[in-house]
Amino acid sequence: MSSFPEPTEPAGSRDEVFLRYLDHFRETTLTKVAALPDAARRASVLPSGWTPLELLQHLRYVELRWIEWGFLGRPVADPWGDRREGRWYVARSFEEVAEALRAQGAYTREVVESSDLAAIGAPGPRWDGAPPASLERILFHLLQEYARHTGHLDVVTELAGGPVGE
Repeated sequence: MSSFPEPTEPAGSRDEVFLRYLDHFRETTLTKVAALPDAARRASVLPSGWTPLELLQHLRYVELRWIEWGFLGRPVADPWGDRREGRWYVARSFEEVAEALRAQGAYTREVVESSDLAAIGAPGPRWDGAPPASLERILFHLLQEYARHTGHLDVVTELAGGPVGE
């Protein structure tokens, strides 16, 4: 797992603070799921039924929806591709999902490094008629998604016999 971006570590900009936390949470989720046997990655120990691999796929699509479809306003063929029949699903290997999540994270970094945090997202279907949000607000939302789901994954990996804590 990546080391936690301590608040006392200087950062060159607010952008870098967001990116450090996103990188940390992304790698933490990947490390936790990587430590599980494949059967535990694809099994659920929760009444809601989601699996650790589905969670990783979901996080990749969260970044896609907010950065590409939302902020950039790009057409995305299937922005809800992490869902089928009202629930998360994944039909790929852990390695494929991990590669896609890291690639999406690298793209998020490119967008953030080439944009101003105050920039407003492009109007489009992501906003469902509401005014688009700023990049800073989108990144804050992504951080809460990652932090919340990393906490969920802490419980799930502990129940599955995997690593606990950071």
